[in-house]
Amino acid sequence: MQDLSVVVPVLNEAGNIEPLLAEIDRALQGKYDFEVLYIDDGSRDGTADELLAARSKHAQLRVITHHRTCGQSAALRTGVNAARGRWIATLDGDGQNDPSDIPRLLEVAADAASAGRLVLAAGYRKMRRDSSIKRVSSRVANAVRSRLLSDATPDTGCGLKVFARDAFLALPYFDHMHRFLPALMQRAGGEVVSVEVNHRHRQRGSSKYGTLDRLVVGVVDLLGVMWLKRRACIPEATEASDALE
Repeated sequence: MQDLSVVVPVLNEAGNIEPLLAEIDRALQGKYDFEVLYIDDGSRDGTADELLAARSKHAQLRVITHHRTCGQSAALRTGVNAARGRWIATLDGDGQNDPSDIPRLLEVAADAASAGRLVLAAGYRKMRRDSSIKRVSSRVANAVRSRLLSDATPDTGCGLKVFARDAFLALPYFDHMHRFLPALMQRAGGEVVSVEVNHRHRQRGSSKYGTLDRLVVGVVDLLGVMWLKRRACIPEATEASDALE
């Protein structure tokens, strides 16, 4: 099993493929036994051609294609299912996340695991490089979500996260679940540690999310996650010994 799998869901990110792959290589090469999985979620631009060309330059790259667009959570799950690494690092494919932050998040998660704790290391974009309306709507959404879910996470929308592969696959899956990973990990008995990370301006392409559509879907999903959390029970269990008294 490899140390690390970097999972990058993409939709119509032509122009961003090679620059981000080069950054991932610089951040991880020689430090970890790693792979990079790009999940092309039904792109209709030149993303597929760029990924095909990149395979000859990047030995660690694997490409999986969705034949129709299924959303970021579906792409993330496809990537984690196919991953060969014990640890998963997720990145947005637009280049706004900085791959050089991955080692710090991995260290946080791995140190916790060595102490017997389950931890999701979540990026915190304290200095966001987005439009004013995006920053304001995100602050409002984070405040409401934190109040209702008590997930103690200032920035669940950051695409940069590190977690154990097995822990993710044990979580309940639903569309848009990537927005609620901290609460879902807590529901499974884990902890969330937020780590301040770099955030950059988008250099190429455009965002795939609007403010209104995220708000409407987010309210419905939030109610569903509240329901899941209220019905969670983490048992404390011990196995009977076969030794005779």
